[in-house]
Amino acid sequence: MSGTVSPSSRTSPRTVLISGASIAGPALAHWLHRYGFAVTVVERAPGLRTGGYKVDIRGAAVEVAERMGILADIQRASTDMRTGAYVNDDGKRIATLPAALFGARVGRDDEIMRGDLARILYERTRADVEYVFGDSITSLTGRADEHEHEHDRGHGHGHGSDGTGGVEVTFERGAPRRFDLVVGADGVHSNVRRLAFGPEEQFVRHLGAYISAFSLPNALGLDREELYHAVPGRLSCVYSSAGDPAAKGLLTFRSPRLAYDHRQPAQQLALLDAAFKDVGVRPSEGWTQIPRLLEAARAADDFYFDGLQLIEMDRWSRGRVVLLGDAAHCPSPASGQGTGMALVGAYVLAGELAVAGRGPEEAFERYEKEMRGYVAVNHALAEKFAKDMTADTRRQIRFRHLMMRILPYMPWQNLIAKKIAEEVQRGANAITLKDHPAPAAATGHLPAAGCAPATGCAPATGSPTYAA
Repeated sequence: MSGTVSPSSRTSPRTVLISGASIAGPALAHWLHRYGFAVTVVERAPGLRTGGYKVDIRGAAVEVAERMGILADIQRASTDMRTGAYVNDDGKRIATLPAALFGARVGRDDEIMRGDLARILYERTRADVEYVFGDSITSLTGRADEHEHEHDRGHGHGHGSDGTGGVEVTFERGAPRRFDLVVGADGVHSNVRRLAFGPEEQFVRHLGAYISAFSLPNALGLDREELYHAVPGRLSCVYSSAGDPAAKGLLTFRSPRLAYDHRQPAQQLALLDAAFKDVGVRPSEGWTQIPRLLEAARAADDFYFDGLQLIEMDRWSRGRVVLLGDAAHCPSPASGQGTGMALVGAYVLAGELAVAGRGPEEAFERYEKEMRGYVAVNHALAEKFAKDMTADTRRQIRFRHLMMRILPYMPWQNLIAKKIAEEVQRGANAITLKDHPAPAAATGHLPAAGCAPATGCAPATGSPTYAA
């Protein structure tokens, strides 16, 4: 990459509000700051959310991480998983394979805990980006300017605004502020998407299953190993990663779409209990660890529960408001690509904003054009993998176990492993990254304008409930 670029002089420094401090938001903040934007990140949680399960960094996302300068950090924090195994009801390993085969990783692909990646991104940006924890957006109102057509005035989000128009933002706790751009990087249940585009229900496509993740004591003594157990319609997993004395539990079950409040863990725990209530309670009726997993889920401070679902939208922007990551195109955990897509999307959006000649609307259009094919491929993979995660019958489960048991002894095992990885790699590399002009060197730290201690602007860390 060559040359430098900075935001247009007519609006420099442009102000951007990002909702969401998980992965997509801080990644975008990193790039926007380097391009000269003044960035504020608002996060509903009272501190950095460090929970979550392990996530993959593959293909184009590896290249983005390298360009960000965080690839070495990711490698140091790697889960370093060694093996994956299926177990029977008594916990005996009946089929063991290398972890890389389980994760379909090749080359420089890596795996990291979501919380570790969030911490890396936060530490890289906290000195140059205003973080406001413990607050949330309550309204977005487009502000027209004197250059807009009369019929665009007052239509909600500054449609067509190309001058000084921006977005008036109100918050639950903080004072109202105006920003040139607002980005919703606040996940599958995006608040910004609801305010700017309407109710979540119109954009969700349920893939027929639910997933839960949580921490628990490593009573099985696992060392960078993951154990899986399957019964018809349900899949459970326990694993440990490098450097973490605790273990993680994963429970997945097939179900039509369920009605519950995604901010009420008690409702989610009840659904989880109902789905697994008979598993492992009596001999030969499932893994005897399941009751312990359900108990651990109730005790965990990082409990997570959600549906395997896609977010599908005709457009990701409206006026000066744009969506990023899961808020725009969640591929569900079944794809294994959500984190990578968040990193890639942040790179693409920031680069297009930095070089847009006729305002942010042009940048948003180019961003969508670059990302749409990439998203479509990974949505298709998610649909396939969601069906594969759970088996319908015990006969199917036994056949799967048999195939895994004999795979290491097959002369064509490498070809099979390659075939398994090809589908995932196709999704991970379904975009060609542009070489955007190199960002101008950032100078100094941005002031936390309008930030008082009572608003929660001070850097904070902690482990609040991941599902909150």
